[in-house]
This record gives sequence, C-alpha cells and structure tokens, in this order.
Amino acid sequence: MSTTDTEIDGTITLSEDELGPFVTHVGTRNRLTGPGLPHDDALLAFGALREHGLRTVADLAGDADKLAEELRDQLVVGALRSLDRDLESILLDGTTGAVSSAYVRPNPAHLDLSPLAPSLDALLRFAAATGELTLSRGRSGPFGPKAVAQVSDRLSAVFEDATGEDVPPYWRMAALIRPLARIAGPGDGLVLGLPKRLLDEEFGAGGIMRFEDVDFPPALTHEPTRRFLRESGLPEDGFLFQLDTEMPLAALTEYYADEGPDAFSAALLPAAAGRLIRLGDLLEDTSLVLDGTTGAVLAWSEPDLTLRPLNADISTLAFTLWLLHREKTVDAVHHLSDSYEQLAATLTETLATVDPGACDRTPALPGDDGRRHWPEIFEDRAVGMLYA
Repeated sequence: MSTTDTEIDGTITLSEDELGPFVTHVGTRNRLTGPGLPHDDALLAFGALREHGLRTVADLAGDADKLAEELRDQLVVGALRSLDRDLESILLDGTTGAVSSAYVRPNPAHLDLSPLAPSLDALLRFAAATGELTLSRGRSGPFGPKAVAQVSDRLSAVFEDATGEDVPPYWRMAALIRPLARIAGPGDGLVLGLPKRLLDEEFGAGGIMRFEDVDFPPALTHEPTRRFLRESGLPEDGFLFQLDTEMPLAALTEYYADEGPDAFSAALLPAAAGRLIRLGDLLEDTSLVLDGTTGAVLAWSEPDLTLRPLNADISTLAFTLWLLHREKTVDAVHHLSDSYEQLAATLTETLATVDPGACDRTPALPGDDGRRHWPEIFEDRAVGMLYA
C-alpha cells in the first residue's frame, strides 16, 4: 500500500484517498488527515508511515494464511521505541480505531496482540503524559518517595480516564516503574543522593552491610564512595549481586594474590588492577569492582579478560539494585512480567534516565565490546531475572 503522505513541521498526515477503505473509523480518519501523527518521539516512532505508507500485517508477514483475517488486516502504523531500537510494531484496527502492539515477523504461526490504547488520540495522550511526568536525561525535580507516588498516581489517572481500570500492560508499567527514577535527586560528589534508610527499608536493615574506614584498602581514595559505603552501605544479597562478606575489600591484584597464582595469572589482569577494588560477584567469573580513584563501578570478566562500564558510581549501583528489588515487589501484585519484553525495555529506560552510561553500548574502555550487563540481564527472558 503506497502513499504520498506529507510531513509538515514533523507531523505526518495522510489524505482521504490514501486511507481508502482501510480506515473507516471516523475519529481515526480525522486524526490521520488532520492533526496527523508525530514523526518520532522517545516512546513512539511513526517514521515508517512517511517512508512506506499504510501497510497491513499481511503485507509484512508474507505468507500470513495461518493468521485470522482480522489480524491480517491490522494496519502497521509505527513502533514502540526503546533507547536504541524499535520494539514491537504499533497496529491500528481501521474499523474500531483501537491500537495494539505485536511483534510482526515474516511467516508467523500466530500473532499475539497486546492492547495499547483505545484510539490514536489516547495513545498520543499517554505518550505525552509519560514524557512530561517522568524524568528526562536532564533530571529536574521533585525527588523522593512522595514525588514517586504523586507521579505514579497522576499517570495512572491519565491512563484510567481513557481505559478504565483495565490499563494496558505497557502503560501500567509506565505508571509503576518509570516514576521510580525520581526516588533520588543529585548527590554530594556522587550522581545520586539516595534517601536515608532507602536500602534498609527495601532489603531489611539486617540485609545491609555498612563499612568502616578500617575495611577500606589504601587504593580506595575516592571520599564520596567511602562515605556512601560507611553511611548507606550495600545489600549483602542484591539478587543479581553478591557482596563479599567473608574477606576484606581488596584491590584485584591483592585478591588474586590471595587466591594463589594457580587460580589466575596476574599478567592477565587489566592495567588498572591495582586501584580496582573488588566488591563481589555479578556472575560466575565476573567481578563487580570500583575504581578507587574515580569511584566508577565496572565489571571485570575473567573469561573475556575484559573490563566494562557497569554504573557511573556506587550511588547508581545501589539505585539499580533497589530498582530491581522494587520491580519484583510490584510484579508480584501486577504481573508486569507477563509482558516481559515491554518490562525489560521500561527498566532499561528507567535506569538510563538516572545512569545513561549503564545502558550506553558505545565502547568506552580498551577492549570494551559495548556489551552492558544490566540491559542484557533485563532482556534475557530465558534466564527470567525479572519474574517475581
């Protein structure tokens, strides 16, 4: 289905003739021929309309005979966006005006539609409210638990006004997960200033380990990091991170020396190993380390002999562990992980508003291949880290 749609001031519109018999819903025709659709924004991408025009699922799926006729005639008008790629396609029912999302692949055996909005107008309102109320990379306030609750309630009200209590999963998680980025404002010498006792309340006071100056090796000279470890501490069991509690904190060179030369050759350690303090295990043979001079948090992989960025500093590491733990609590009630890919994308976006480097796949260190631990963990459905 080709088209000669126009783009004016970043808005894509279609003519009545281009809609033809494919869109009969009056409100939808008025939207597409009048105000139109935005080209792209942080959550929604409609640029393919300009390039390809209206296309049906049957057009994209190729041999779609196995699909029900009503699915074949769904119109592909855009895509849900994540940080660096499109996710599911946005599908429009030209008869009812309802909007859904789905992964449209060649020769599908079936097509699972996930409701997205009752109309294109509602979809655009949802995206605008989410962009306005949740944090951008600029991180302006307010912050704290009260701010999180207020933003969550306001977003829920916007969504429920159009859908009732049956809010589509994508927007339900937008209301429950994205506002969590507002839990902490800027810190003193660190990216974040986490509310006092935040980790204690989430993990239990007995599950938090705080350090004393005697616990710090000489290589740990970054004072804001030392202060955080003294005053806030870290979870002993962060679910995806196991803190070393049976041995003193040590630089990688000292850690491997204690393990013995047969365990791992010191010649294979990164050049900065003398100032990299090992905090614990991320995965088998992968250590979580922090740069004692700068406070940066990194992942050291023995199998790959590669040092990769993990978090900007100890405060954003603590936020990440808190975010994952909070997600599980929310999921136990709302079953967000039933829409796993959408949840993974939402968590990645939420973390990126607080700590962009944790999700930025641009190589940043010698030998860095761009792999980033947290987005990969979120997205690994086979491992299922996000299930409650």
